[in-house]
Amino acid sequence: MLGHLGFSYVGLIYLLMLWIPNTIWSKNKPIDYNTTQENKILLLFERVGQVCCTCSILIFSDYNITPFSAWSWWIIASFFLMILYEISWIRYFIHEHTEENFYRSFCGIPVPGASLPVMAFLLLGIYGKVIWLTTSAIIIGIGHIGIHIQHLKTINYR
Repeated sequence: MLGHLGFSYVGLIYLLMLWIPNTIWSKNKPIDYNTTQENKILLLFERVGQVCCTCSILIFSDYNITPFSAWSWWIIASFFLMILYEISWIRYFIHEHTEENFYRSFCGIPVPGASLPVMAFLLLGIYGKVIWLTTSAIIIGIGHIGIHIQHLKTINYR
């Protein structure tokens, strides 16, 4: 439940799946993007969750692939969500770079840029039976999804 210390190559793959599109996004932000109204408490949850997720996904080997079992469906579902996350980024990059396009739902999933990776990390934590990643995913979820929902509400009130 606490996790076995050791490097997780699966964790590294997940972080690359997060960082690469986010790095590209930092150079292609929505033309109307505004962070001045972000809730400071949600931002604190987001930052703490980011640090905790990054550490716990790399330092526990419990996420690495094991022989297939019924428990493997957790990592399959988690990876599927990360693939959807990548596809949602592609959708953003090939369309107009606006906040409305950035925050619109994808496959019925609201604020996919926040909710998909958070759900993927949560399921990966369940797969690895690591309470640290599961808890970290909840913490980042409160902040990151909360901030994205705030931005979406601002767009809807314009």
